[in-house]
Amino acid sequence: MSTSTFVRRFSGARAFAFLASVLAAQTPASVEQHIARIENEILPPVLVKGEAARTTRLADRMAALHVPGVSVAVIRGGKIEWARGFGVTRVGGSPVTPDTLFQAASISKPVSAIAVLRLVQEGKLDLDADVNQYLKTWKVPAGSFTERKKVTLRELLTHTAGLTVHGFAGYAAGTPLPTPVQILNGEKPANSAPIRVDVEPGTIWRYSGGGYVVAQVLLEDVTGQSFARLMHETVLAPMGMSRSTYEQPLPKDRMAEVALPYRGDGQAVPGGPHVYPEMAPAGLWTTPSDLARYAIEVQKALAGTSNRVLSVAMTRQMLTPGLNHQGLGPGTGGSAQHPFFTHGGANEGYRCNLVAYNEGDGVVVMTNGDNGGQLAGEILRTVAHEYGWPDFQPVERSVAALDPKALDAFPGVYQMPNAAIRVTREGNQLFEQLGNQPKLPIFPKAERSFFLKTVDASLTFDVDAQGKVTQLTLHQNGMDQTARRLDDQEAKRVSEEAAARTERNARRFKEQKPAPNSEALLRRVFEELKAGKPDYSQMTPAFAELTRRQLSDLQGTALQLGALQSTTFKGVGTGGADIYELKFENGLVECRISLTTDGKIEGIGFRAL
Repeated sequence: MSTSTFVRRFSGARAFAFLASVLAAQTPASVEQHIARIENEILPPVLVKGEAARTTRLADRMAALHVPGVSVAVIRGGKIEWARGFGVTRVGGSPVTPDTLFQAASISKPVSAIAVLRLVQEGKLDLDADVNQYLKTWKVPAGSFTERKKVTLRELLTHTAGLTVHGFAGYAAGTPLPTPVQILNGEKPANSAPIRVDVEPGTIWRYSGGGYVVAQVLLEDVTGQSFARLMHETVLAPMGMSRSTYEQPLPKDRMAEVALPYRGDGQAVPGGPHVYPEMAPAGLWTTPSDLARYAIEVQKALAGTSNRVLSVAMTRQMLTPGLNHQGLGPGTGGSAQHPFFTHGGANEGYRCNLVAYNEGDGVVVMTNGDNGGQLAGEILRTVAHEYGWPDFQPVERSVAALDPKALDAFPGVYQMPNAAIRVTREGNQLFEQLGNQPKLPIFPKAERSFFLKTVDASLTFDVDAQGKVTQLTLHQNGMDQTARRLDDQEAKRVSEEAAARTERNARRFKEQKPAPNSEALLRRVFEELKAGKPDYSQMTPAFAELTRRQLSDLQGTALQLGALQSTTFKGVGTGGADIYELKFENGLVECRISLTTDGKIEGIGFRAL
């Protein structure tokens, strides 16, 4: 039986009904109505006035995304209004309950930050002092970037210390585990790069799980306690997070409480949960209810109704946004009237999200699937709409009345740096197609502005003095990308190239033969990334720019993987990319490489296997 079939049958028909019947008596009817709508009416990203929303059942979304289980806790008025599990802890296993354990992944960071702030509050640490005055077992290496400015705890907690290593892959159960110092130095058996300062501290925001490993070691050096014990005594127990622990690996007698992790294709992560000795940034085992208790304690401390862990002043400082809206641990957002704090998490086979308004509402979603991040976003969107929050809800659009004759102005080919957008007309309906993606209908919201229903994106067309459309701007994910309208000759050339590409990709997919130099290029790219010196002349301009922006993270990933041991051609994808399975010293990776007709790299994607 496939994973998707099982989740649909078991979760939809038995687990959900069983949990609903057991818990119905414990919650008021109005709360049960909230839960029922969230379970049965997951909302799309766009709602259109005058049209019924095209909702889907949570069980169906879980099946489509290959997420076996999800657990949700909703905060209302500073209290947990409800907590419920959906789906199963493992394919063929027991239902998820509110007490099922998940890995919090990077949500470990804001909880870990509480311990630092507690010691600052007690006068044992200074947020703005050189961390090397506290570190004993390891020191931040001196270098040109730390000559004028030393690394501080404030910078560690806000990702502004200039430290490397974005995140961690964890370690398969039963494999050797590095010590924190080995992780900091990138020494075997650590599978991550050395954590080093490569930018002057305080000058930029750059997410660094490595910085939180430094904080972990610092806390142990200052207190003389193990990190897991320190967190239990100073944060978890005082906050009432009784089911939570930073112990890595999780004690064997608690494994029965765990939701096991799954890949995006529905396959179980081999060996079960990875182990994360990088406890401060990634090692918390917890439940949505316990994370809700963390959020509620922060809300109470901010309001001055509790000082079990932090004072009002320290909590205010924690939630004061700095670069990139980063607080001392959590991210921040919202308006001046409705501020919130938040963090997401992604470990191997786990995805989760926490959002809490400063004044009392919030939600925590935890999943045991690599596609759970998308599911968590859909649940957050639906919860926000259900409870009338000022943020995170689906956008609401109205279809404007537009003279059909006006639609003739917009069809054409529009060129962005890395892709073309084709706008076409069929009857009185306009469509847009970005690159090789599916063609999607667009709907007018104003005279020269159109929106999509399937994603939260819109197109705005600009005209010259003569009223002729000259370009469009794509608005999506908080970013604007401008595309120049091509003249007829250019459009013909681009269209012919696109048609030739489609034909070539179809032929290559049918033949299932690799491009002559794709394997050699792939091998070369990984070696160049390890050295931090990619050959940009072998890439298209758009892919070269993307690589430049992400070079630090890409180099860290390449170093984590270790030596390349073998490459195996697995086939050609429908989009024409060559698919390889790469075996590295520290892991197995699937890579897809796309080349232009003249052999330039226009895209590389990879995922752990």
